[in-house]
Amino acid sequence: MKVFLTGGNGMVGRNLLEQSEAKTFEFYAPNRATLDLFNVTAVEQAMADFKPDIVVHAAGTVGGIQANIREPLRFFVENLDMGKNVLAAADKLKVPRVINLGSSCMYPRAHKGKLTEDLVLTGELEPTNEGYALAKIAVQRMGSYLNADCGSVRFKTLIPCNLFGRWDKFSPEHSHLIPGVMKRLHDAKIQNLPEVEVWGDGTARREFMFASDFAAGLVQAIKRFDSLPAVMNMGLGYDYSINQYYTAIANAVGFEGQFRHDLSKPVGMIQKLCDVQKQTAWGWQAPTSLEDGIAKTFQFYQENAVS
Repeated sequence: MKVFLTGGNGMVGRNLLEQSEAKTFEFYAPNRATLDLFNVTAVEQAMADFKPDIVVHAAGTVGGIQANIREPLRFFVENLDMGKNVLAAADKLKVPRVINLGSSCMYPRAHKGKLTEDLVLTGELEPTNEGYALAKIAVQRMGSYLNADCGSVRFKTLIPCNLFGRWDKFSPEHSHLIPGVMKRLHDAKIQNLPEVEVWGDGTARREFMFASDFAAGLVQAIKRFDSLPAVMNMGLGYDYSINQYYTAIANAVGFEGQFRHDLSKPVGMIQKLCDVQKQTAWGWQAPTSLEDGIAKTFQFYQENAVS
């Protein structure tokens, strides 16, 4: 199986390449210096040279709530351009299988309850990550249009819940919740700070999957592509409050101070929980507990002196 993987240096890509079951694949996973995904001609040439059996589009411009608020245009344009170039090249070269990675940010902000795949484009998006979400929706819809044109389901989208783990970004400027909080609490412990600020009241809820688990599921998706639904959530099916994440991370890093809630700061969606009925019917679930995932992520953070 020849796999053309975009985003090979990102968290998902690195975790995928580390999977033991992925060792049977032949990967082409160029970095940004090797292949400019904003150049559709270069993407077409690289794909034509490699002749993949499947394309996995995992590349993206990603970041936490601060980065998304600060640069919505960049998150929209860059993710849209990369996605449409990769899908267009795969279509032009008649690649038989394409897996596109979406995001749970694609779902309406005000929906109460679990997020099913048919809810995309049924409501207002969360303003704090609207640019990123719009790009992800556009690329997913492009895949569905291409399927309609060719009369078969060659383009499929997996929508993972939030991810964390090895090869994550830990700097507050670019990180998501778990790695960002991990660095802040570890720094606070070293500096003997008595308290750490939490945005909002901490009751908003989030679903985070260990990235290695998602990568293992992605291996199965590559192997069992034909059995995949056209669009499928990949998640846990349960979530935790922001306060619970802070407590679990504090326990892992050894921070014993207090949490101070700043109610003036934005918190994003009150809840973002994926419905995993399709995933369960497909026969897969994530095995790693939150505590084990956080412990493994903190070990990675310490061993790599991540800034």
